[in-house]
Amino acid sequence: MVGSFFIRTFAGEMVTVKIYEKAAEVPEMTCEDFFHSTKLMAVLEATPRQRPLMVVAFDDAAPDGEPTEKHVVAHMLVTVRTRRSWLPPYIYMHARVLGEGEYTAEGSAEDTPAAAASRKDELFAAMLKAVKKRLNNKVLYFEISNLSEKMFGYRTLRKAEFFPVKWMKVHNSLHSRTPEERISPRLLKRIDAATRRGIYTKAVETDEEFRQFSKLMHHHHWLKPRRFIPADQLFRGLMDSGHAKLFVSKYKQKVIGCSMLVYSGKDAYLWYSAARRKSYAPLHPNAVTYWHTIRDAHAEGWEHIRFMDVGLPFRKNPYREFILKFGGKEVSAYRWFHISIRWINALATWLWRE
Repeated sequence: MVGSFFIRTFAGEMVTVKIYEKAAEVPEMTCEDFFHSTKLMAVLEATPRQRPLMVVAFDDAAPDGEPTEKHVVAHMLVTVRTRRSWLPPYIYMHARVLGEGEYTAEGSAEDTPAAAASRKDELFAAMLKAVKKRLNNKVLYFEISNLSEKMFGYRTLRKAEFFPVKWMKVHNSLHSRTPEERISPRLLKRIDAATRRGIYTKAVETDEEFRQFSKLMHHHHWLKPRRFIPADQLFRGLMDSGHAKLFVSKYKQKVIGCSMLVYSGKDAYLWYSAARRKSYAPLHPNAVTYWHTIRDAHAEGWEHIRFMDVGLPFRKNPYREFILKFGGKEVSAYRWFHISIRWINALATWLWRE
């Protein structure tokens, strides 16, 4: 099913926004950002409890009123997730967007950088308005994360009644210095000692390794209600797409650590990870897994490795402190939310006021 919306931008320009539910129906367009691509959309379609929506903006319409691919100026992939749990018992849906989308046209060549940025913000506002209209009262809340710049869309998101929560992002540069030059010497010593004891990391190659990867990933997160771990079809589909690689760390044929890297643009993104760090504490499975994941990204020629869910900027954040030992750089960011229940959204906006 395709929904159409006709929206006027701040500058008075009419923008046609269409929302597609099937990857096969999306018009041909450039998808440099994998997180907003039809390839990822097709993988999500095949994954239970996930429903992708591709929001596409057109600057005008063809004579018959139906847009063509040459009019595509922006697109954004939205994932609607069905969440459920037995303890406590609940079921609801929420919509998530990773990044601000992809923009194929930002005005004419004569436009100033400020004018181009303004047009991009207007297109983002048009797509956001359309998806809110489509999903409002159907999802419990919206979440927008991993924006390219902290202040991107600030006015638009505030106007749409989203509220910002301060978040942290960490990335490691892989192009200027080697991972060995950045890692903490103490941590590297621990990893070398664990490696000598027999733990090693490799890419997932067999069905049995994939089964163990999935088992550890789901077991590690089942008591963490905020963390959503998708069905196996997502991991398998991403691996088969060529845009992701799964890793497992083994000790005596047992998988005690795992991670998944997704590739987009010039960077690698560590999306999911898990480790039996308490049961095998002397082997440091989380450190060994992360280290070999980072080294693999460097060997493949990616410019950065970005850790996608570092968390809230608490003064003491053990996970963030652990990642920074690999030589990463932390950056302050916002993660934006909108709750469909108006009075709760108003209360949350007040609680997270700046």
